[in-house]
Amino acid sequence: MDRRSGRDPEFEAFVAGAAGRLLHVAVLLTAEPLSGAPAGAYGGAPDATPGGAPGATPSGAPAGAPAAAPTAAPAAAPAARRILAGALARTYAHWERLRGDDPYDHTRQELCAAYARTARRLPPGTGVLARLGPLERLVLVMRVYEGVAEEVTAAQLGLTPERVEAICNRAVATMRAPAPGAAA
Repeated sequence: MDRRSGRDPEFEAFVAGAAGRLLHVAVLLTAEPLSGAPAGAYGGAPDATPGGAPGATPSGAPAGAPAAAPTAAPAAAPAARRILAGALARTYAHWERLRGDDPYDHTRQELCAAYARTARRLPPGTGVLARLGPLERLVLVMRVYEGVAEEVTAAQLGLTPERVEAICNRAVATMRAPAPGAAA
């Protein structure tokens, strides 16, 4: 019996439920535009936190609910799709070792690490978070969009919690300020 036979359906179900939200995280990190994507194409509401409710899946659906059909990825986000594909491949490679760990958290950590490694080589984005630097973008997405605790974010990025708080506050202030060149 192939040892992958039990892993494939579980992994496919995970990807079907979480890929849309993870793609949106990747698009936010790379600051690529969301043009061409239909409303709701990224699965879940932006304010929904993965696994926030007891018995919820990373996509926000109750455990045991049928997985949502995968949605079309926007053609305008090649870097985000490439980073997400690598993160999902690494999650699949470690699937058996995850055991009781949350695969969404593992994949998000892989996604953020891949972004951190490649952020300086990516072309400047025009998306919603393009005004932020790579570290500010990473902290803001993890803390605000994903709802990751300050201490966990700090540990994953190798920073102190105080530094994470300062970066997050600066990023929020930058996003609240009018864009340069915007009409007053």
